[in-house]
Amino acid sequence: QDEYKPDKDLSEVDLKNAIRVHHALATKASDYSKKSNVLKLKTADWRVFLFQAPSKEEMLSWILRINLVAAIFSAPAFPAAICSMKKFCRPLLPSSMTKLCQEEQLRSHENKMKQIAHELAEHRSHPVEKSLKSKEAEEYRLKEHYLIFE
Repeated sequence: QDEYKPDKDLSEVDLKNAIRVHHALATKASDYSKKSNVLKLKTADWRVFLFQAPSKEEMLSWILRINLVAAIFSAPAFPAAICSMKKFCRPLLPSSMTKLCQEEQLRSHENKMKQIAHELAEHRSHPVEKSLKSKEAEEYRLKEHYLIFE
């Protein structure tokens, strides 16, 4: 709600409340109907923010620009940590600029989508009993949630 003033320095509160957009995705908030021209921003740490734009055109412009900046600052993920246990670990998402050109980045995302879809299908082909409240069942749910989110 506050107007940005270029001559005013950013305060500690401003910096603390900044939203990191690396590996984020902005989309139209089609599942939100209370207000119009609302976009949804899902961040790398799985937080979700809703923003209302003054018009549909401006909302689409915001989505395009946010996703462009997010793509620029979304270098490919580091592999997940390897340990002796079979515990699921999410990969690390660096907030550095990508060194890939747009075409390479698009191919990288397409390959990642295919890989994630394959992993999700493989994951779902070996379900655990839903009645279990064990670590295995929790790990299964956590991994499935991650794969669906990705």
